[in-house]
Amino acid sequence: MAESPVDPSAPEYVYRQVADHIAAEIAARTLRPGARLPGERALAEQYGVAVGTARRAIQELRDRGLAVTLPAKGTFIASPEDRSGGN
Repeated sequence: MAESPVDPSAPEYVYRQVADHIAAEIAARTLRPGARLPGERALAEQYGVAVGTARRAIQELRDRGLAVTLPAKGTFIASPEDRSGGN
């Protein structure tokens, strides 16, 4: 497992660091539209953070329009159409 990009001592909320890292992967096209994000527990383990922190990071991505969550299916990277507000 790679070292987590999260620095708890940084003057920024940890959930934002996680969300920023995922957003950077989206911008770099490492994560493409339609890709499924790991579940909250897996994401927490991947980044070495609490499940609540991972949950808040996912909410942050939804707030930014970068991810959509479908109940009972998971969280997915939003398509550019979703991000621009088109339905």
